[in-house]
Amino acid sequence: MATLREVRRRIASVTNIAQITKAMQMVAASRMKRAQDAILAARPYSDELRAALARVVAAVDAEVDPLLARRPVRKIGLVMITTDRGLVGSLNANAVRAVLRHITDEAQADGKRAEITAVTVGRKGRDALRRAGIPISAHFSQLGDRPSFADVTPIARVVTDDFLAETYDRIEIAYSTFINTLSQRPMIRTVLPVERPEMGEQESQSNDEYLFEPSPEAVVSRLLPQYVAVDIYRAVLENRASEQSAQMVAMRSATDNANELIGDLTLVYNKTRQANITREMTEIASGAEALG
Repeated sequence: MATLREVRRRIASVTNIAQITKAMQMVAASRMKRAQDAILAARPYSDELRAALARVVAAVDAEVDPLLARRPVRKIGLVMITTDRGLVGSLNANAVRAVLRHITDEAQADGKRAEITAVTVGRKGRDALRRAGIPISAHFSQLGDRPSFADVTPIARVVTDDFLAETYDRIEIAYSTFINTLSQRPMIRTVLPVERPEMGEQESQSNDEYLFEPSPEAVVSRLLPQYVAVDIYRAVLENRASEQSAQMVAMRSATDNANELIGDLTLVYNKTRQANITREMTEIASGAEALG
């Protein structure tokens, strides 16, 4: 049985841990609010940009821009977005598991093995893919708690240039999409070639009201790189909101577990103390009876 001193030290240690996790929970909660506001503000802009792209693309007859070109898929570039730090529960593990499963499926699709190379954003994803033996062509980290559009522009430029140079036939992006505070879901989707957005019947009828200058083709060429960068920026913001939410939930769970352990250790301490008192009283009584 542990001594009273050992139990007291254990209680003090767990109490310190509970204080740290409580503080980290409060910090994550404040950051989560900013991250949620950022992604909620970015989603309408991304949706409107996609709608504008759909109107312009509908005005051209063919794939006039290389970013719209589809070719046989032999090489895939995968942009994987994870966190730089841990303490986010199963967020990164779920994302890595989904990516590895996706890589296996791509390798077996139609009996043709596609060569996949990763571009990692965040150290956790980089380390996991290295352990899995997935080649990594570029790595980005330390985007900060409030990433800006300028921080994501180099990532978009790298993948766009590689696609135009035919280094990759398709560019995909993997990240954790923010659903709510308690739910984040891994998502993998295609970034390049840009899919031609579909327009509804009413939008198609109203598209005749637009006049594109100097030409729809020129507008598409200017709009597509911006659309790719915004798409990647939205994924980064989604993953950041997911990170802060997962960290807040993980730290709250850690604090609750620490408080529960403190209660159990306190009970053990009281029982041990009571047993020591009982033993000492028994020894005193036995000594007095022996002297009598």
